[in-house]
Amino acid sequence: MTVKEKTDSLVDELENVGIVPVIKLDKVENAEKLAAALRDGGINCAEVTFRAKGADEVIKRMTEAYPDMLVGAGTVLTCEQVDAAIKSGAKFCVAPGLNPKVVKHCLDKGVPFAPGLSSASEIEQALELGLDFAKFFPAEQAGGLPYIKSVCGPYTTMRFMPTGGVTADNLNNYLAYKKIVCCGGSWIVPSSLLDAEDWAGITKLCREAIDKMLGFTMVHVGLNCANPEEAESVADEFDKAFGFTKKVGNSSVFAATYMEMMKKPFHGTHGHIAVATNSVKRALYQLEKRGYKVMEGSQKYNAEGVMNVAYLEHEFGGFAVHLVLKK
Repeated sequence: MTVKEKTDSLVDELENVGIVPVIKLDKVENAEKLAAALRDGGINCAEVTFRAKGADEVIKRMTEAYPDMLVGAGTVLTCEQVDAAIKSGAKFCVAPGLNPKVVKHCLDKGVPFAPGLSSASEIEQALELGLDFAKFFPAEQAGGLPYIKSVCGPYTTMRFMPTGGVTADNLNNYLAYKKIVCCGGSWIVPSSLLDAEDWAGITKLCREAIDKMLGFTMVHVGLNCANPEEAESVADEFDKAFGFTKKVGNSSVFAATYMEMMKKPFHGTHGHIAVATNSVKRALYQLEKRGYKVMEGSQKYNAEGVMNVAYLEHEFGGFAVHLVLKK
């Protein structure tokens, strides 16, 4: 596999996760416990920064304990650090800036590198090195999302991982933009919890961040009716009782936006429940880790190629679950 193919695979995995914890771990012996806490919270990746002594050993312990975990090395400033990171099992390297010598050394070793960029000139240097995925750092201080959108006009192939000033409160603003693969940040693994060795607390923060990122919201309930006449009759009842205005469609009849009566039986024993999310792709990734599988062939995509519909195989009380992309 070429380094470009490895980078594309890395980008796809990082896009699924959405959040990359930036970790400075001083106690090497806690590496496996931290990795387990992250995974239990739904985050199967980490950027372990070389700002802490023994970072290469932390990476080694994490990757040996969990070979499928996407562990990268951060603050990689020298060719020697590249070699140490790769030897330890790092699957990618990240830096706060762009050093062509270090980038080329890493790419020549066959490992993806995401340098830190914050200007058009640096983006052009990255493109010259054959890169199309980079860290945008420091994100908020360098102009944030408005700046990223402005530079993506002329540099259409570049994809970003904003880091620096990204928090749980502005995460979804960044991730909503198509050129942003994921966001990095240390807020997900605060030093206070690391010092206290509070692994349950870290897992809780991860799960809260993932749930906030996905933004699950109930949209409507669909009822399976035997025929179009029954569908309209049920919709009329909702209108009569609650003022839910009837709207007849091709395959179903809605009562306001809350209830959908299918004109013939569809997915689910009784019908379906529609749940909206900020990303159907990321939602399916997390739900699979929670034990739920996508119903094959149920995925649909919008004009931009973004997955906007998918059903789960599992039924909840006789109702199928229908994921839809938030508008």
